[in-house]
Amino acid sequence: MIRRFLSAVAVFAAFATAASFAADTLSPKPQGGEIAFVAGIQKDLGARFATPADAEKAGYFRYTNEDSTGAISYANLDWNSSDPAHPCQLWYSVGGKLLGADYCELKSTSPKRPSLWGVNPQRWDDFGAHVHYVYTDAKGMTIYGKATSVKKFTSAGGDAAHPQAATIVKLGLVKNAAQIKHVFEMPNMWDLIVWVLPNPNGAFADKNPNVTPSKNAEKSMDM
Repeated sequence: MIRRFLSAVAVFAAFATAASFAADTLSPKPQGGEIAFVAGIQKDLGARFATPADAEKAGYFRYTNEDSTGAISYANLDWNSSDPAHPCQLWYSVGGKLLGADYCELKSTSPKRPSLWGVNPQRWDDFGAHVHYVYTDAKGMTIYGKATSVKKFTSAGGDAAHPQAATIVKLGLVKNAAQIKHVFEMPNMWDLIVWVLPNPNGAFADKNPNVTPSKNAEKSMDM
């Protein structure tokens, strides 16, 4: 759930633009053609990606901690969602229940907000590029939710479009490249968040009262 990350983490402060606030002026409840879109993905994604294991079999992997809304995000690194059946991210509860999805469109190929699937273009947020990494610590525990800016990554000699674990080590973020499980760029793109789990506040709302975060959930809306 990309939008939730914008307000809390300093490294991402520069990513929040005026465009990111456009969706907030709309009702979070589906309107017009959006109703069919939401109903369709609730049925389809709910059947195909009921558990994290289903997502992993389809090429998604976990990269965040549980956030303040109770969601843990999984990405597949395909930042152009070809249709509603192929979200770029899926979110699950700590209990493994499917909660929702992100859809993505690269700004490099879609300079204007997408007009897709009957969804109001204003619901798509403008999200800036950065580099994520997942690694294991000295005790073998997997550490999620880490990221750095493209500027820092490139200043260390890295190529954000083709990131390597060695650059994360050079930045002093991890001691050994062998510890890195995933390193990837989340590029400049348009992002659409949708709850698959029914949400009284609306499928496009940031939070869902039907989801109770665990006591270990992040305190702020970040990774």
